Amino acid sequence: MSLTDTPSGLTDAQYNAAIQTALARIESTVDKWLEGDVIDIDTARSGGMLTMTMPNRSQLIINAQPPLHELWLAARRGGFHFKLDAQGRWLDTRSGEEFFALLSSCACEQGKPGLSF
Repeated sequence: MSLTDTPSGLTDAQYNAAIQTALARIESTVDKWLEGDVIDIDTARSGGMLTMTMPNRSQLIINAQPPLHELWLAARRGGFHFKLDAQGRWLDTRSGEEFFALLSSCACEQGKPGLSF
């Protein structure tokens, strides 16, 4: 498969690196919150999927979709699909909203106001 044949225009290696960077950013932020006693969110990672269980037992699930070169978010308010843009931002395929902004909003709704990834 040539570069132009991939769903995102990225190589698989570039897509995988972007996914790992996004998941590591989320895990690092949650770890800081736990250490700072901001909020206790349980995380479980399996490959390209990260499940965050909030104190009220609701979940946020972030999942890599390698065949589509997308990043998916499942939250109480719905399911969202994101593609990486030329500036390195994950943008929702329907609304254009940036991934970390939407994740922060969902975390505030399901966890605690003021959370920001």
